[in-house]
Amino acid sequence: MTRRLARSARWLLLLAAASPAAVSAAPVAPAAAATIKRIEASPAFARAMTAIEAGHDRWVADIITLTEIPAPPFKEAVRARAYRDMFAARGLSDVEIDAEGNVLGLRKGGGQGLIIVSAHLDTVFPEGTPVKVRREGEKLYAPGVGDDSTGLATQLAFIDAMNAAGIRTKADILFVGTVGEEGRGDLRGVRHLFTKSKYQGRAKAFFSIDGGGMAGLTTGGAGSKRYRVTFKGPGGHSYGAFGLVNPMAAMAQTVVDLYKIPVPADPKTTYSASVVGGGTSVNAIPEEVWMEFDMRSASAAELAKVESRFLAILKEAAAAENAARSTREGPVIIEPTLVGDRPAGQTPATAEIVQLSTAAYAAEGIAVEYHSSSTDSNIPISLGVPAITISRVASGGRNHSPDEWIGIEKAGNVKLKRIGLATILAMAGM
Repeated sequence: MTRRLARSARWLLLLAAASPAAVSAAPVAPAAAATIKRIEASPAFARAMTAIEAGHDRWVADIITLTEIPAPPFKEAVRARAYRDMFAARGLSDVEIDAEGNVLGLRKGGGQGLIIVSAHLDTVFPEGTPVKVRREGEKLYAPGVGDDSTGLATQLAFIDAMNAAGIRTKADILFVGTVGEEGRGDLRGVRHLFTKSKYQGRAKAFFSIDGGGMAGLTTGGAGSKRYRVTFKGPGGHSYGAFGLVNPMAAMAQTVVDLYKIPVPADPKTTYSASVVGGGTSVNAIPEEVWMEFDMRSASAAELAKVESRFLAILKEAAAAENAARSTREGPVIIEPTLVGDRPAGQTPATAEIVQLSTAAYAAEGIAVEYHSSSTDSNIPISLGVPAITISRVASGGRNHSPDEWIGIEKAGNVKLKRIGLATILAMAGM
């Protein structure tokens, strides 16, 4: 960040210290506003926006194409190969699928640093989920049509626009389609990118294209801890062995006590008992049952508090059940396994990437709100790399449900791309 930009942004320090679910942005820093104004007034940017408007139907077609290539958890390979070919067709260099399954393509600039722009390949939907897109007027419906097929297509629209305008940036821009952003994927794709790939340690800024709406900017990474907990006991006949300890009772007590944990509204902190299974028969005390639990917070400290209390509850639930019923055939044993660990963090409001994005929104007359969420940006934020998650589409809803939808109206989506492209080019040095 330049000294001038840092000085002009000191009014944002209070925002940087906060991490609520949504914070309204303060007035735009003058230096950031001047940078965005200069870029948007340039003939090259005008050519790029002309290309984005002209390419709107191609953007829609790319969304449909990508959505209809299934990419269930840990099985993104088919979509990855198709996306690799899309990168290659657009002239990116060093196009590859890396060891973790991410798709990478480099748009070379002047070599003055590296900016990473990404969207994720995977969806939350299991293998076999119908993914045929249905169009109704200015809406598309299908599982995963927004999250994140639209982010992938928006990356392609940015590349097309830059190519059509002949834009050259001072920094190189690495475009990425990541794997494992959702659920049990636990950000494995972006983790690999930042900790094991040939681009490790090179990025000076990171953009994730994920989420929707016209006025939200994700500057905070909501951390999460996810556990699969197995509850074991001796089992037995539900009538003949009545009175023996039952692991399901310990599991039930765990859920009851979990939902008694007080959490702050700011920073937003949550927990959930989410998936359950086990047992063998209606007339048998189960030998084994299991449940999955999710805990999240925009604050690492608050997340640690919830996790600590949760682990204590597990011990208390086992002790209570072993005290309440007979252990003559063996006690209840509880085995927690950490299956997800996403770091919490915050890109400060003073960071150049946040100020430039805020200025790009302000140039469109939009008062942006800062949010925290769990996205690929969590990893670079935790490593000290300035990162934000920008919106992929102007309107949409029902994410992670079979009736997920996005709005493909031209005006709002072109405006959103104008905001995103201006911010990326400002960070990359146009």
